[in-house]
Amino acid sequence: MGHSQLQSTLAHEEQKLLACIHCGLCLEACPTYVITGNENDGPRGRLYLMRSVAEGRLENTSSAFRQHIDRCLGCRACEQVCPAGVEYGQLLEASREELLNAQPKQNGTHKLLRFALRHLWPSPFRLRLFFGAARVFRDLGLARLLLKSNLPRLVSRRAEFALALLDSSRASLPAKNAGPEKTGRRGAPVMLFQGCVGEGLFARVNRATERVLEANGFAVTVPPRQVCCGALHAHAGDLTGARALARQNIAAFSESDGAPVITNAGGCGAMLASYGHLLATEADADQAHRFSARVSDVSQPLEKIDLKRGAPVGKGVTYDASCHLLYGQHAGESSLKLLRTIPELQFKALEGTERCCGGAGIYNLLEPELSNQVLREKLKHVSETGAEILATGNPGCQMQIGAGACLSKMNLRVCHPIELLDESYARAGLYSSADYTDSADSF
Repeated sequence: MGHSQLQSTLAHEEQKLLACIHCGLCLEACPTYVITGNENDGPRGRLYLMRSVAEGRLENTSSAFRQHIDRCLGCRACEQVCPAGVEYGQLLEASREELLNAQPKQNGTHKLLRFALRHLWPSPFRLRLFFGAARVFRDLGLARLLLKSNLPRLVSRRAEFALALLDSSRASLPAKNAGPEKTGRRGAPVMLFQGCVGEGLFARVNRATERVLEANGFAVTVPPRQVCCGALHAHAGDLTGARALARQNIAAFSESDGAPVITNAGGCGAMLASYGHLLATEADADQAHRFSARVSDVSQPLEKIDLKRGAPVGKGVTYDASCHLLYGQHAGESSLKLLRTIPELQFKALEGTERCCGGAGIYNLLEPELSNQVLREKLKHVSETGAEILATGNPGCQMQIGAGACLSKMNLRVCHPIELLDESYARAGLYSSADYTDSADSF
């Protein structure tokens, strides 16, 4: 077996791996291990499989290697509790690249994924057409109509959940076209990373992000040549595709090297922040590291200033931390602080907010059984809060929890924390345009 990315990444992590004391803290933090009780479905067992493949003691075509690496959510909760500081997420992506090269899956779902990653996601034009068609399908109510017909369940549980995912991306709060009241001054410059799924299905979150930032004195620009962050490619093992997208984004945001790059999606933010690692062995490594250092979640610059005060939103709210926002960007508490600035917030603490919801990119479609078991635990805890609104900082989490709530017939609205702050500002009259639709009835 030739030298592989997995071998290189393991070599880089060698000292940390040797420092592992086999304490097992990672096991209880791992959602899949907690469900299956199988050592190989926990980080410790998966690391053993990775080292076995890299050292030639296990073939990279082994079914055990594929099965247990495929089952990993990639939530990175294990990194938070590891005393040795092993960067497990990077090892997982290297392992999936090894699998992609050694034993690419041939079933329909994986063939479709590979086609999409190679021919759809790298092209902004094709991606706009795809998401445009998806929005029309969603906004006409066709997804909801099919769900009510029970036809998808006759086809497969996966088809039913895919439709629920799309339907859950519809606006949970009314779309608003107004901007903040203009003061005639320009604030601190920031550059917004919109995200492909973000702008394609959750454009309302991007608009809310712009309004809240501008209302608090930031000058927002949106680079036009930005593309997908590459997270789906990296999670699927296509690191070559991820690197190509990374270079396009670095170039798109290079017009202002000093301006912060702001995201509102935990998954995108964690990926953008890892460009330095992704391109570490490339000629443009220094440029990638500088770019990654500029990346922050929208909640991070806002928590550092004296935020404008809005008005109460009037309903019980709970918060679920996106795994990649929590463990990739270490900004889960920042979003929570953002929510707590809303006056008279009826906040309901959520048990297990540090635990993955089971979305994990498209894990919910590739590993539906395990994903559903993880989701059931999340929905149980959400239901226990009695909250009518759940805020979470990642579109994948919004869709996963929203789809589960839809199929479970829960009375729950799912949105982004920035949307609630935006709503609070609207109720307080901080926006000047008459086009801004009052949403008092939406809660």
